[in-house]
Amino acid sequence: MSVRVRFAPSPTGALHIGGVRTALYNYLFAKKQGGQFVLRIEDTDQTRFVEGAEEYIRESLTWAGITPDEGVIEGGEFGPYKQSERKALYAEYAQKLIDEGKAYYAFDTPEELDEMRERLKENRIANPQYNAVTRTQMKNSLTLSEDEVKALIDAGTPHVIRFKMPKNEDIRFEDIVRGWVVVNTTTLDDKILMKSDGMPTYHLANIVDDHLMKISHVIRGEEWLPSAPLHVMLYEALGWEAPQFAHLPLLLKPDGNGKLSKRAADKLGFPIFPLNWTDPVNEELSVGFKETGYLPDAFINFLALLGWNPGGERELFAMSDLIELFSLEKINKAGAKFDIEKAKWFNQQYLKNRSNQELAQEFMTLLDTEVSIEIAERVVANLKERVTFINEMVEAGRFYFERPTTYDEKTVRKKWNELAVEKLNGFAQEIANFDSLSAEQAKELFSSFLAKDETPFGRVMPALRLALTGQGGGPDLMEIISILGPSEVVARIEGAIQTLTIE
Repeated sequence: MSVRVRFAPSPTGALHIGGVRTALYNYLFAKKQGGQFVLRIEDTDQTRFVEGAEEYIRESLTWAGITPDEGVIEGGEFGPYKQSERKALYAEYAQKLIDEGKAYYAFDTPEELDEMRERLKENRIANPQYNAVTRTQMKNSLTLSEDEVKALIDAGTPHVIRFKMPKNEDIRFEDIVRGWVVVNTTTLDDKILMKSDGMPTYHLANIVDDHLMKISHVIRGEEWLPSAPLHVMLYEALGWEAPQFAHLPLLLKPDGNGKLSKRAADKLGFPIFPLNWTDPVNEELSVGFKETGYLPDAFINFLALLGWNPGGERELFAMSDLIELFSLEKINKAGAKFDIEKAKWFNQQYLKNRSNQELAQEFMTLLDTEVSIEIAERVVANLKERVTFINEMVEAGRFYFERPTTYDEKTVRKKWNELAVEKLNGFAQEIANFDSLSAEQAKELFSSFLAKDETPFGRVMPALRLALTGQGGGPDLMEIISILGPSEVVARIEGAIQTLTIE
């Protein structure tokens, strides 16, 4: 069997991180099986369409390295890949179901539907539905004569097409993640397949599209599991073989209580969208993972392990590793707690493992001062063990490019004294005639100078760091001296001595 999977988001807003994970699992499975990954835009609900959302979805997947084989932009032999451009197809299959007695026209007004629900509530029916029982009391092609139905349609009376759910049947299907699922049709309603505006609902459109696009596996979020029995019945009604289903576990709040939402993420101060998103209604900006400073490969590694694990202690996986190891059978049934601290840890690991040249190129784009690539590479090499995000390097490394104007008060109180000032003056004289120094040379000169009267390193090193950076701690001090150069080191020592008083 040729493996074909699809990610089918609706352009109704920003792509939630849960959607990115769904796309990722589809992509990994397709690549592992040598199959095709299809991006299909499900825009049948025009009332919820948001301008720019479709482009945002594509840009997010591109940033994450999830590349479709077929789609609106990529093309392919099974297009169009946007549901609004496939409208005629759905009407054809809806009519087929009507002709075979498996669906029907319903002409009920909103008021009549409300009356039905109120009547059922009065009879203590907790979940009022338009189903095998109530449809016999409503205005539809099952209760009206053929002439009445024709007259209503000819008159342009608003109507929908509903699926005729069989009475009291068990629907059985095997889910790759969940195992066998059994649902009785008495719990299901007669879902609308075609809306009064002539557009299909998700239920009909995705079934028709998946069949015509030869989708072999439907891998989607757990929230679609309640709809799966209807979809199985639609495949059967249309005489088609259903794809294999895999319903993914929810992403949960960090405490495990409830589904991860934008509100929860905002409250806890972490991103929920892959890229920056500005709400078109209230113009509220939601900062994305990319703009926060997450690297795409770290983001993907973190996301892949939210609900799936190949086994063993290993945690760092490149995309190629994930493809090689991925299997649907190893997806967990239980929801996955979203741990932002773990996401940061992944970013730290990937940041440390990136080449200095690559990091330096990105670092230079963030600086507001010109610096050579050679210096930038040395700076990032000295900083990357100490930061979580590339953009933190700008602030953490500001002292490389700007002389300190303030000094850490605690270090001044404890370490800035007459001995320290005397030794800093002497060290400045030692290096004043050098044009450059390696970190090793700087350490040798500093050690030799202090060894003359056996002054301990700890009596002078904190003061030297304070003079050069204004800070009480930081990256390797001898490398800082090497990067700054002897003349700048001397100037900063002299500046600190002039500025700071000795208590």
